[in-house]
Amino acid sequence: MEMNVSNTDEQVVARKKGGLNPAVIIPILFAIGIAIFLFVLGNPSNFQEDARTAGTASVAFADIKGTELHPHGLGVIYMGGVLVPVLITFMIIVIVFAIERAIVLNKASGTGNVDNFVLKIRSLLNKNKIDEALEECDKQQGSIGNVVKEGLTTYKALAHDTTLDKEQKMAGLNKAIEEATTLEMPMLEKNMNILSTLGTVATLVALLGTVLGMIRSFQALGEAGGTPDAAALSIGISEALMNTALGIGTSAIAIILYNYFTSKIDGLTYKIDEISMSIQQSFAEFH
Repeated sequence: MEMNVSNTDEQVVARKKGGLNPAVIIPILFAIGIAIFLFVLGNPSNFQEDARTAGTASVAFADIKGTELHPHGLGVIYMGGVLVPVLITFMIIVIVFAIERAIVLNKASGTGNVDNFVLKIRSLLNKNKIDEALEECDKQQGSIGNVVKEGLTTYKALAHDTTLDKEQKMAGLNKAIEEATTLEMPMLEKNMNILSTLGTVATLVALLGTVLGMIRSFQALGEAGGTPDAAALSIGISEALMNTALGIGTSAIAIILYNYFTSKIDGLTYKIDEISMSIQQSFAEFH
């Protein structure tokens, strides 16, 4: 028997297209990160008069070498060096995809309280009120509602089927629920790997920036013949510390958000499993 599947091809395509496309968004965010570094952080107003370049919109990072810069405000971040725009891009990516995940998961949770929805569906199933349960799924409009609706639609089709025995019907119902769940999971988990990756990569890039900053400091000592050059030392140390701060901050935020969204996905998955079990138990009892 061919199952009565409620998912249309258009719905499947829509779910696959849900969320932002990293291949398009990340290059755009990288360009924004560079622009912030050059024209916001590197704006001449963030440096004292002797560090400005007349007629330019930003201070060229190459001008730092051999120049006594006196940054203030956002100019301090600019002194972090060439890896700063990369770390800024990482931070923007984390923020953008965190907002995107929050919107998608909020939509996946549907309308109303999820716990109340599960309790209501289980109560209707205990009374074998399948049509009423389907109406509740239409009202819920979330991932749980989609999976439950698919299971209940198959439930109704199998209940009136006389060509299959009970064991075959139970297997068909279980398969329909699993397929519906599989369709929803990619939308829930999409782009989560970006947050996970940045949680690690941001720290490594920060470590690289720290090492480069310390190398700059020791080079300044060597070129001065052992006599400390306060300006050169401050540039190198500032670069090291600024990269460390940006990288660790970005990594911490990415890890916290990743764990938060993972817990929300796990919660939705648990509710789907809980109500799916109720559907199978109801079918076994009444059919």
